[in-house]
Amino acid sequence: MSISDSLSVAPIGYVESKHDDVTQTSWDKVKSSILIDENFTEALSGLGGFSHIFVIGWLHLLPDRLRNRTLAFPRGDLTLPELGSFALRGARPNPISVTVCKLLKIDGNNILVQGLDLVNTTPVLDIKPYIPEYDSNSSASLPDWAYEK
Repeated sequence: MSISDSLSVAPIGYVESKHDDVTQTSWDKVKSSILIDENFTEALSGLGGFSHIFVIGWLHLLPDRLRNRTLAFPRGDLTLPELGSFALRGARPNPISVTVCKLLKIDGNNILVQGLDLVNTTPVLDIKPYIPEYDSNSSASLPDWAYEK
């Protein structure tokens, strides 16, 4: 496999939300729906027993100039150290997002969540259950700049 190999990925659904501002910074209370392709409704069986899920999305509105960016300032703050795109949560070559959000309800092929930081019409690539004993690490740490401000 080489770096030039390509992949083919298709969405399993789309976000439905009143929110379409990609610059919004507070998502904790935002409620959104993920409308899953009806062919995958059966794949949701058992997911309702989890309190939280990972939602993997494709940031379809991210412009090419940001996808090609390799260095940036965290949160656009010029007083913080300039970092590589893989050390940041924002723009990157493959605009894939990973968000842990609260699962409120599943109704057929519609998943109601809270805290999803994706705007209306964002393609959803995958959903996985959040399992604290696997997905949380109490010894994880952040660089000093992340605690500033």
